Amino acid sequence: MEFVIETKNLTRKFGDLVAVDNLNIQVKEGEIFGFLGPNGAGKTTTISMFCTILKPTSGTATINGFDIIKNRGQVRKSIGIVFQDPSLDDRLTGEENLKMHAGLYGVPKTERKKRIEEVLEIVELKDRAKSIVRTYSGGMKRRLEIGRGLIHYPKILFLDEPTLGLDPQTRTHIWDYIRKLAKKEKITIMLTTHYMEEADELCDRIAIIDHGKIVALDTSINLKNSLEGDLITIECKNTPECNVTNVLAEKVKTLDFVLNVKNMDDKLNLFVKNGETAVPKILDFARENNIQVYSTSVRKPTLNDVFIKYTGREIREEGADSKEGMRERARMRR
Repeated sequence: MEFVIETKNLTRKFGDLVAVDNLNIQVKEGEIFGFLGPNGAGKTTTISMFCTILKPTSGTATINGFDIIKNRGQVRKSIGIVFQDPSLDDRLTGEENLKMHAGLYGVPKTERKKRIEEVLEIVELKDRAKSIVRTYSGGMKRRLEIGRGLIHYPKILFLDEPTLGLDPQTRTHIWDYIRKLAKKEKITIMLTTHYMEEADELCDRIAIIDHGKIVALDTSINLKNSLEGDLITIECKNTPECNVTNVLAEKVKTLDFVLNVKNMDDKLNLFVKNGETAVPKILDFARENNIQVYSTSVRKPTLNDVFIKYTGREIREEGADSKEGMRERARMRR
């Protein structure tokens, strides 16, 4: 099987709101696939349909060859899920948590002991198998949750913010486990994350979703190269009387070496053909138009810049988007 996840015009509406809009993606077997988007963009709704928690309004998807509408039972047997929020029983040992979930997932009794030992070895918790989970560090708990998601031999593992709240060193450690899992267990991993470096480091391909539509899908390097040239960030001194950044944004669009302009309220992102030669020209242009520039910087585009280009905002921006995310989850519980 070439594709273990394939959607066909997958759509989900909540009243007049189109949360997922004719989604068409294909995820290859053994791939680590990143799924990025602002809060309320449709990530949670999409994955909920993949996991058969939500039914599509129209269209469908196949998971491991099984239709999410017609073959819900087979789909659920094919997937493992690691939720963003902690869901372990911290009064039990690591081994007991795995044993409980092996029973829930229908792992045959004759195989449970062997499978639990295998999983504990995969996530390197064999020496802490009989320790109460509340004595585990944050990283150890996350590894146990990943192990629990593997207990029933899934073909696809959904990881929702797998390193949220962990320190950088522990995050890097978890990344190593995820790489090993994809290779050793030969499973496909779909990853949602707010850490751009995580997506950049781990994912074979990345899809960016916004307003229910896939707005970009490619490898990280191709996405970054698609921006072309260099990124110049400019900060101006805005006043109550005049938003100077807005004025400069409109004026620089006329310059032939400026490829793209993104106004981020207090700063301006310009994609240009050659950053080193462009900066002096832009500063001269600002002076000629009586615009005072507070600071400038130039660098190569990052994955975060790609995200800003396609969505118009930082991935960690909250405000209205987080409220929309809460409304989306509330609608899903109805």
